[in-house]
Amino acid sequence: MIRPLHLEESSNGEESSGDAAHADVPHVLLVLDQFPKTLGGGERIVLKLAGLLPQYGYRVSILTFSAHPDSAGLKSPPCSVYLLPLQRTYDLAAMRGSLDLRKFLKEQRIRIVQTFFESSDIWAGFVTKAMSNAKLIWSRRDMGILRTGKHHAAYRLMAGAPDKVFAVSEQVRRHCIEVDGVDPSRVQTVYNGLDLADWNAASKSEERVGESVVATVGNIRRVKGHDVFIRAAASVAEKFPHTSFRIAGDVLEPEYFAELQALVSELKLSDRFHFVGGVTNLRDYLSAADVFVLPSRSEGFSNAIVEAMAAALPVVATNVGGNAEAVQDGVSGIIVPPDDPDAIASAIVDLLSDTAKAKQMGAAGNRLAAEKFTTEAMMGQITRVYASLLRGE
Repeated sequence: MIRPLHLEESSNGEESSGDAAHADVPHVLLVLDQFPKTLGGGERIVLKLAGLLPQYGYRVSILTFSAHPDSAGLKSPPCSVYLLPLQRTYDLAAMRGSLDLRKFLKEQRIRIVQTFFESSDIWAGFVTKAMSNAKLIWSRRDMGILRTGKHHAAYRLMAGAPDKVFAVSEQVRRHCIEVDGVDPSRVQTVYNGLDLADWNAASKSEERVGESVVATVGNIRRVKGHDVFIRAAASVAEKFPHTSFRIAGDVLEPEYFAELQALVSELKLSDRFHFVGGVTNLRDYLSAADVFVLPSRSEGFSNAIVEAMAAALPVVATNVGGNAEAVQDGVSGIIVPPDDPDAIASAIVDLLSDTAKAKQMGAAGNRLAAEKFTTEAMMGQITRVYASLLRGE
């Protein structure tokens, strides 16, 4: 049974499902696997889309299969949010759920279903195409790092289902085509967008003579490569003893976090390496840094890189996913191999040794962000595809 977790307010301030008020407005349903307590990039982009699409003439609702009661995504969502409890996609409950979803799509006059993550793509995608006339869009945000063997097989079987696939980077686009077998004409790269006006208003922290800050952003998960960053920091600290290092992100893998803390202690970095947790003001956090590092082992396309570029920071990033599409090696930052602390350390030392070069790279990154990674560019691409699908093209 689908039930509302939050209903948007109608124009008279009352809670409403909005059927009559929005009868002529195309209704988009954003489907995601879960709203966890700590939001990741995928959940954040869903909420961002939900907040922006009404400005482009669309009504939006969100459907999720699981929601933590304390999820940040449920505090003040920009649209109605519905829960369809789903633990498995292949049992009797899932069969009943498919009938509930079919009824929901019809009653809510859903014209476009845009899915995020595996269960949403495969299960909700199948129900959408088999039981409704709605158009289906997959939003692919990674290189399949969380997939099981069943997921790989299902994506191949479902390759012809989506009317369009939004890939968050060219690397992800190639993965959809080469691994999943999706028709290249259906796969479009849509980079994450940032509202640069907010970032341009941020002021740089006061310069600290003889001191430097090297920062990264990413929830505490092994895939983010924070252990590689810590080992690199130990090498950098030998040459720049007044440098401090910071990681901003919530702890999603406690055992890994314990490993990181032990590694910091083992490498005698406790007085200069700081885990600052989830930060509420990322602009202030980044404005205090001199170099940004993204040591990830896998990425689709990193929001954090674009945010660092918007903050005019030189970026050191691993050559995974779409990182090299965001960072121009030698122009706005330095691209290094993954799992290579020596390469990261060498790049950081290079930037700390030549502050003029570091500032030049930071300025170049800021210009690139303004050219390629804006909210306006992202929304323009998405809504043009919506309009084309609704026209039957």
